[in-house]
Amino acid sequence: MKYIYILLVSLSIQLSFGQNDINRIVEKGIALHDEGSYDRAIETYKEALKLDPKSSLVNYEMSLSYFYNKDYKNAIIHSDVVINNDDKHVKAAYITKGSCLDNLGKTKESIKLFKKGIRKFTNDGLLYYNLALNYYKLKDFDEAEKIITQGIKVQNNHSSSHLLLAYLNYDNGKNVQTLLNLHYFLFLEPDTGRSKQAAGLIKEIMGANVSKDESKPNTINITLSMPDKSDDFGPAEMMLSMLEASKTLEKNEGKSEDELFIANTKSFFTIMGELKKNKHKGIYWEVYVPLFYDLAQSEFMDTYYYHVMQSVNENSQQWLYSHSDDLDALMLWLKSRA
Repeated sequence: MKYIYILLVSLSIQLSFGQNDINRIVEKGIALHDEGSYDRAIETYKEALKLDPKSSLVNYEMSLSYFYNKDYKNAIIHSDVVINNDDKHVKAAYITKGSCLDNLGKTKESIKLFKKGIRKFTNDGLLYYNLALNYYKLKDFDEAEKIITQGIKVQNNHSSSHLLLAYLNYDNGKNVQTLLNLHYFLFLEPDTGRSKQAAGLIKEIMGANVSKDESKPNTINITLSMPDKSDDFGPAEMMLSMLEASKTLEKNEGKSEDELFIANTKSFFTIMGELKKNKHKGIYWEVYVPLFYDLAQSEFMDTYYYHVMQSVNENSQQWLYSHSDDLDALMLWLKSRA
């Protein structure tokens, strides 16, 4: 019995050293990957595979480097090892393999794989996003909207999902829904290249249907269409144009563009909250409107504006720097609602 015990302890020590060696090699490979040295990262991971050819950690990291190196076939081979192991890296392997299939022109196979992943991981927004993106590429916009909406319901902190839904709504002329999607996206991702486009689109939509008559400097033209009674967002659509036109009112003379934008955004959020009724169901009334209505009633509208518009507003960075406590308070408020 003592001999068996010593053997077991010895084996345990060997396994521990082996795993430590693998982790050390993988860390080196990840550093190379992060530098963009994908070939060198792959060669490094091959050394780790010699210690454990079936390691999910090594095969996943290897598949990722192959993916970034645009070697999609090899990326799929190593993703399959992880999927067959069915351990903690399997969800990420579904995403990598599905993306590889799509990039190889096998989008329908990719869709099947993402659906399988969603059945296994029902609450992962990234799987829904990738599935919706595939439908979007196939120009099946109705299915893309349906899937991305489901994804946001189960995980609402994935910024790309809100942006994809914004573009789907924008293409369909749904200005109110697009604004809500874009605001949520910018709350989560305020300072990237994509943020610039999103912030610019918000300004475009807020100014839609309102124009100045160059021959009559004091005249504002507003194009309105009567909303369909079945359209829950029709009244808010009309109010968007009225809010933009209100900038020319005497009471707003002397106000900066920042002040006017904050006031109109607060009014828009308030209108949406007041339109919410018990009969209203769906993602906009359950996810978007409650958040922004509460925000409009809070003390954080100025902070919110400078946070979400920092990619296009030259005043934002200085304002946020000098009001860092306010930004921290806004983020705490947001977390308290989670």
